[in-house]
Amino acid sequence: MHDEDIKKIAKEVAKILKEKEGPAKTFKMPGDSVNIGTAGKVFQSPLVNRGKPEGKKECFNCGEENTCGPDCQACNPLNKFSASEIKEMGADRISFCNPGSSSGQVAGMIDHTLLKANATQEEIGKLCQEARQYCFASVCVNPAYVALSARLLKGSPVKVCTVIGFPLGSTTPTIKAIEARDAMANGADEIDMVINIGALKSGNDHLVLEDIKAVREATRGKVLKVIIETAYLTKEEKIRACRLSKEANADFVKTSTGFGPTGATADDIRLMRETVGPAMGVKASGGIKDTKTAEEMIKAGATRLGTSASIAIVTGKGGGGGKY
Repeated sequence: MHDEDIKKIAKEVAKILKEKEGPAKTFKMPGDSVNIGTAGKVFQSPLVNRGKPEGKKECFNCGEENTCGPDCQACNPLNKFSASEIKEMGADRISFCNPGSSSGQVAGMIDHTLLKANATQEEIGKLCQEARQYCFASVCVNPAYVALSARLLKGSPVKVCTVIGFPLGSTTPTIKAIEARDAMANGADEIDMVINIGALKSGNDHLVLEDIKAVREATRGKVLKVIIETAYLTKEEKIRACRLSKEANADFVKTSTGFGPTGATADDIRLMRETVGPAMGVKASGGIKDTKTAEEMIKAGATRLGTSASIAIVTGKGGGGGKY
């Protein structure tokens, strides 16, 4: 038998085997196929529900609590359209996802948070799905889950927030800056850094300022929130921490990591707001588990809330979430 005959037979065998196997099975998710895992784990279903409820068009966000429609940017991201199409739509067409009436405007002020050490990839997937459905401001996750979250939230208005120097704040300014750059490279839109609490309590304001400045320099163009961990500070130390954050040009001051002895209080929010003035953001986090507490923080001056009980807060359906 000649070489050419052997090649022809091999070609035919390969063709028959391919036909028997059928088309390759892939599982789709927003923007990509699902193949995210640790130690080679491959998920057998999408991490974000992409179902098509009866009577509705296919949509990443549609759910019983959601009123997404043709004008929703989350369902119809602008990157689907050309520049001329966007121009033809007019300003009225370019809008963000509108959560259901039960959600209220507070949803857009919430960082939907999951920072526990044993959070699984499936739990992060659920977090992102919920953030899309309720149109939260962001998901707040540990740095290792930034890339996954960015991938799952691609095309939606929900931002990816992560934590730096977390939860102790005791790493050096250089390490915090590197952490921040790495997080941004992986898709983070917002950075919540923990200050050097020990330095503040020692009266070493120079080190605290340089610490924040190092991260601010690394995060130009992104939102920077400075966690001062109020539970460990005196009133005078809280004021100094807020002033130093403002001097370093941070965008927000934030109460807590959620890992300290206590979380946010309305009194602390009022003090922080009074110190930084009306232009800077104030984020309340730690122990916010219900609508009443959330409203209390907002009335005191909070412009962002960090909580793992986000759905309970926007729906008013009881408490939920962990300590954060």
